[in-house]
Amino acid sequence: MYAVIETGGKQYQVKVGDEIFIEKLEAEADATVTFDKVIAVNNDSALTVGAPYVQNAKVEAKVIKNGKAKKITVFTYKPKKGSSHKKQGHRQPYTKVRIDAINV
Repeated sequence: MYAVIETGGKQYQVKVGDEIFIEKLEAEADATVTFDKVIAVNNDSALTVGAPYVQNAKVEAKVIKNGKAKKITVFTYKPKKGSSHKKQGHRQPYTKVRIDAINV
C-alpha cells in the first residue's frame, strides 16, 4: 500500500515505514503530524485518485528531527563588469519524518 501526498509544494510517494525529508514544518521532534492532502492511494487491489484530493484519506507521520541541509554556494555576477559579483551561501531547512499509517 502506498499513497501520494502533497506538502511544501511538492508531491511524495510514501509507504508505511518510509523516512523522508520534506520542507520544514512547524513541529517539534517526536510530534505527530497528519497530511490530509492525499492525491492518490493504492491499496494493492485498486488505485484511488482524487480530484484534486482523496476524500477522508490521511497519512500520519512522526517527526524525527528538524535540521538544515549541506551548504551550497551561490555566486552571481555580471560579465565584463569588474565590481558586480556576489557570493552567498545557503542551507535549506528540512524536517525528517517517518510514515506511521495510511488511513483511507
